[in-house]
Amino acid sequence: MTQPLNQVKEWEQRRDEASRYYQRGKFQESLDLATKNLHLARSIPDRAREGYTLNDLGLAHLSCWQPQSALERFHQALSVAVEIGNVPAQATALSNLGSTYSRLGRFSQALEYFDQALPIFRRSQDTQSEVSTLNDVALIYTRLGEPKRALLLQHQILRMRRLLGDFSGEATTLNGIGFAYNVLGKFEEALEFFQAALPIQRAVKNLVGEATTLNNIASIYHDLGKPKQALLLYYQVLLTRRAISDRSGEATTLHNIGYTYSTLAEHRQAMKFYKQGIAIYQQLGDGLGEISTLLNMGSLYATTKRKKMARSCYQNAQGLAEQIEHQPLLEKVQQFIDSL
Repeated sequence: MTQPLNQVKEWEQRRDEASRYYQRGKFQESLDLATKNLHLARSIPDRAREGYTLNDLGLAHLSCWQPQSALERFHQALSVAVEIGNVPAQATALSNLGSTYSRLGRFSQALEYFDQALPIFRRSQDTQSEVSTLNDVALIYTRLGEPKRALLLQHQILRMRRLLGDFSGEATTLNGIGFAYNVLGKFEEALEFFQAALPIQRAVKNLVGEATTLNNIASIYHDLGKPKQALLLYYQVLLTRRAISDRSGEATTLHNIGYTYSTLAEHRQAMKFYKQGIAIYQQLGDGLGEISTLLNMGSLYATTKRKKMARSCYQNAQGLAEQIEHQPLLEKVQQFIDSL
C-alpha cells in the first residue's frame, strides 16, 4: 500500500507545482508537469486523477494556443468523468470544451457545451464555476453583436463575484463589461471599467490579465482620437506579452499597433506590423485573428489603390469565415468585398 500512497503524494505535489506555473503564465512548464502526472495517474492506476490531469493538460494546451490538442484532452476528460460517474468533473470538462470552441470562433458549439455545464454547476452549488462559465457566455454575446444582452449578464456576474470575494474573477468581469461598452461605442464608460480592473490585476500579480487590460485601454485611446497615446501603451504591452511568452496576446497587440499606424496614415509601418501579427495568428491557427488582420490589410491596400491585393486579402478572409461558420463575420467580409 505504501507505493500508491507515495505516488498519490507525488501526483498532488506535482499538480500544485504545475498550477503555480500556470498562474504565473508559464504554460509550457505547466504542460510538461501535467504530462508527467498523466503517466503517473495511469501507472497508479487512478481514473479520477487521470481525469483531473487530462483536464489540466487541456487548459495548458489552450493557454499555449494549441486548441485542437486542448479539445482532444477535454473530450478524454469528459469520457473518464462519465465512465466513473464523476458529475462535477463532467461539468468542468463541458465548460472547458465550450471555452475552447469559443476561442476557435465556433460560438454556437461553445454555447451548447456551456448550456450542458451550467445546470450541473447549479445543482452541485459550485457557484465559482457557474460564474466563470456565465462570464464566457457573456463574452460570446458581445462577440455575436449583442453587447446589451452581455451587459445584463456581466452585471449579474459582477455581483456574484463580489459576494464570493473572487478578486481575480472580478477583474475579468470588469474587463468584460468594458469590452461590451466599447462595442456599444460608449468609450468613456468602457475606460472606467478597464481602469477599475487594472489595480486588482496588479494586486493579484495576474500579468496576462494586466496586459489584456492595458491593451484594451490603449484601444480606447485610439477610439477617442488619441492614437499616439495608444501607441505608447501598445509598445509597453508588446514587451510584457513577449516577456511572458503570450503568443496570442502578442499577435493581438501587433495587429493593434498596425491599425494605429494605419490611422496615422503611416501605411508602411502599419503593413509591417499586420504581417508580423498575421504570421503568429497563422502559427496558432487563430482564424478570428487572421480574418480581422486580413480585412485591415485589405483596407490598407484599397486606400493605397492596390485593389488586386485588397481583393486577395478579402477573399482569403471569406474562405476562413466560411470554415468557422461565423455568419456575422461572413456578412462583414461581404461588405468589404462589395466596397471594392
